[in-house]
Amino acid sequence: MTHQISIGRSVVEEGPWLIQVERQTGYGSVPGLDDSELADPEELERQVFVQEWGPILALPVLGSRSGFHPGRDELGRLDLGAFGTVDFERLYGSFDKARYKADKLREELRRTLITLSIVSERLPGNAKYQVLKLLDMGIIDFDHIVSEDMQAIVRRHVQAKRLQEEIRDLWDYSRRRRLAEDQ
Repeated sequence: MTHQISIGRSVVEEGPWLIQVERQTGYGSVPGLDDSELADPEELERQVFVQEWGPILALPVLGSRSGFHPGRDELGRLDLGAFGTVDFERLYGSFDKARYKADKLREELRRTLITLSIVSERLPGNAKYQVLKLLDMGIIDFDHIVSEDMQAIVRRHVQAKRLQEEIRDLWDYSRRRRLAEDQ
C-alpha cells in the first residue's frame, strides 16, 4: 500500500521500499500567495533576460523604411501574422536596389557630416563659411586654399554635396521606375 505525505511544498512518497523519493512541486512559495499566482519559469527567464540585455536593447537603431512592423506576443516573440504572406509583398513591394543603395549612401553621408563637424571645430569663426561660399560660387578653387584644416573641411564639404546629389538621383530613378511599373 502506497500513500503520500505532504510536507510544505514537497511530496514524499511512502512505500514498501527502503528509499523514499522526494519531489519538489515548484520553485518555492511566497507566504500569502497561492501557487497559481506565482510567475512561471518562462516569465522569470524573460525578466532576467530583459534585466541583463536591457541596456543593449535600449540602444537606438536606424529605422526601417517600411510602415509595417510585426508585433510581439506576450512572451516577446515575433508575431509575424500577415507579414509573412504574399499580401505583405504586394503591399510593400519587391526589393529596390536603388533605394537600398540610397540608404547606404545616406549612412555614408551621415558619417561624412559628423567628420565635417569635427574638422570644422578646429577653425574658429565664420571665415570657414566664407571660404565654402566662395568655393561653391566658383570664385576660388581648391588650389587657392593653403590651410590644411580648411582643405579637410572643403574635401568633406564637396564629398557631402556629391553624396546628396547621388542620393537624390537614386531616389528620382527609383520613383520613376515605380511609376513606370504601375502603368
